[in-house]
Amino acid sequence: MTKFKGCIDIHDGQVKQIVGASLRSDRDQETSKTVTTNFISLKPSSYYSDLYKTNKIEGTHVIKLGSSESNIQSAKLALHTWPGHLQIGGGINDTNAAQWLKDGASKVIVTSWLFPEGKFSLERLKKLVLLIGAERIVVDLSCKTKINEKDGSPEWYVAINKWTKLTDLQLSEQLFVHLSQYCSEFLIHAADVEGLCNGIDETLVSQLGKWFKNPALKGKTVVYAGGAKSIDDLAIVDKLSDGLVDLTYGSALDIFGGNLVKFDECVEWNNKH
Repeated sequence: MTKFKGCIDIHDGQVKQIVGASLRSDRDQETSKTVTTNFISLKPSSYYSDLYKTNKIEGTHVIKLGSSESNIQSAKLALHTWPGHLQIGGGINDTNAAQWLKDGASKVIVTSWLFPEGKFSLERLKKLVLLIGAERIVVDLSCKTKINEKDGSPEWYVAINKWTKLTDLQLSEQLFVHLSQYCSEFLIHAADVEGLCNGIDETLVSQLGKWFKNPALKGKTVVYAGGAKSIDDLAIVDKLSDGLVDLTYGSALDIFGGNLVKFDECVEWNNKH
């Protein structure tokens, strides 16, 4: 059954909701001038951690959008508020993953570090497994759509570095099966629709559902994020994926300044399902 998963996106030390495609730089002072921001919270990250804790929203991901000290401190504050239950992503690599777990993260989310010079490195992922164990790793395969020139069908390729660089790694059932032995979960941001509140990528969600029916992927969690704009999207994702894909809401949520989806309704969905 599809579940609602939470998020806490941190940029320039503040909890924000932004349009993913507008991110360009790792330096907060630069992106603050160019990024398209949907919401800037006046509340600390701990407020949102406590909200997820109170309502038992497991699997929430905390994402640092930039490597500034203010982002690091804000992320730590979130983790310390609900230790052992929140995932951390953004700049994760072999030198800091273990420390983030000590700081209270349940799992680390790794993406760009797995792509030195834009090429996927299985050796880096294996190295991380040796350091912290596959059960503590979430592989972020956030992607952008490309249309197959031969038959016009959509294909999805992993995008890294704030989704500004498209790699040659294509999402497929075989890829998920292969990587599943090195992680416990996958996070998929649909970068083309992230932050726009114009609807989810239903084709991608449906495809993920088909791929994750593979017995080799049984027990592996896959979380989709991007474009969710209605409480009905939970039922849509549940139907399209046969309950195998979970859903994250961002800019549409009332707790992030949105007026399309009520947080309490998402909590109610989880409690009923």
